[in-house]
Amino acid sequence: MEFKALREVPAPAGFKRGDVMVVFGELFQRGYANGIVDEAEKAGMTVVRSTVGRRESDGSLRALTSEELQSWPKPYINVPLEAGFDMEPANDGTTPVDQLKSVKMQEWDQVKLDWTKINESRANGTKRFKKFVTEYMTQLMPLIPKGANVVFVHTMAGGVPRAKILMPTMNKVFKGTGDRFIESEKFWKSELGRLSEASFEEVTANTFQHLLELSSPVREQVEKNGGKVSYVAYGYHGTEVMIRGEYVWQTYPPYLQGWAKMRLEALAKDAWKKGIKTQVFNCPEILTNSTTIFLGVEVSLYPLLAALRKEGTNAARTKEIFSESKTLLKDEHTLEELLKVSDEYLSSPVVKPFIDFKNWPKHSGKEQMELLLGTSEKLIGMHKDEKALITYLLSEQIFRATGEVMFREAWTPTAPVLWLGHDVLAKVLTQTSSKAH
Repeated sequence: MEFKALREVPAPAGFKRGDVMVVFGELFQRGYANGIVDEAEKAGMTVVRSTVGRRESDGSLRALTSEELQSWPKPYINVPLEAGFDMEPANDGTTPVDQLKSVKMQEWDQVKLDWTKINESRANGTKRFKKFVTEYMTQLMPLIPKGANVVFVHTMAGGVPRAKILMPTMNKVFKGTGDRFIESEKFWKSELGRLSEASFEEVTANTFQHLLELSSPVREQVEKNGGKVSYVAYGYHGTEVMIRGEYVWQTYPPYLQGWAKMRLEALAKDAWKKGIKTQVFNCPEILTNSTTIFLGVEVSLYPLLAALRKEGTNAARTKEIFSESKTLLKDEHTLEELLKVSDEYLSSPVVKPFIDFKNWPKHSGKEQMELLLGTSEKLIGMHKDEKALITYLLSEQIFRATGEVMFREAWTPTAPVLWLGHDVLAKVLTQTSSKAH
């Protein structure tokens, strides 16, 4: 794997009113895709929104109701794009989640699944997803004016099977200490881990492949009419942050979705070789509605303050962010102290063996996780309010800056896989018009 970081802010994009951005997946609050959507709307583009649908009490998947649709801006394609197969019936009508209904916590590592049925569910889920994507593309075609340029934004990620046993087990993997700690490798090699791996791959990676293949009629029509088509997707493969005064690649271990993210990268590279402008952007970690299980993931967010100071000490945006950050800390703590604590974790000899680019992703270790969780707790404890963290403020800066970089890069794509470190994002925040909302 070649590490290719984007070091400078790309030139402004040439997208204009009449061009179209297609959000492939549902747009949720505090998610990464909000940043690039904001950029598209500033440029006057038409943003086509989508839904993953909703599940009824009997488990069936449906589109949104007219009442649910009322709050969404138009145009909106109401075709349920939920990916994965955890609730997809096998040929006998049972789902993977059904197989796990009676499993107790103390039995998590003794589970034996019926993989014939799971593979049937996986095949059925893929068939259902591709059917709906085909319908989606049919509805999309009339929404694209002749001569328009189109950007597809792939937002699908995750895929934790919705079985009750999974969350308490994963809580011990990602938050457990002492006797409550479960090694991520032990979990990954269990039946629950195997199921999670397959689900992550289907949701995070294979949906991108289906998008590329099933949007080919749209792509051909747009290009025939003189427009151009590009695809962007959100990856994570570690990122560079300021450690001991230098930008250094680091990662959050254990990142169990890493294998699926690597497949996502491979799919982008394959498509690029075929002349399709696909890009996976490996972004820094942020706090979103879906990252609450990963306690400690926010530790590498704090160094963005150091990057802002390096790239634009006197910039108005830097001063605003520092000023707002200070107000969130208890009076007896300083931002320098905060940065020192995160820096000590990221540069610790305990952590170093787990931060290995060539062998990413790596599983967790007990001492490493205890240090991570202890550091996270210490940093959170410096704040006045645990619900008003500096990392929420910094997360918003990152997803907005990331959106601006991706939007610019999508106009003239330079590579299928790019890393966005704190350096280029700090440059965006301090040198361009990005503002917090």
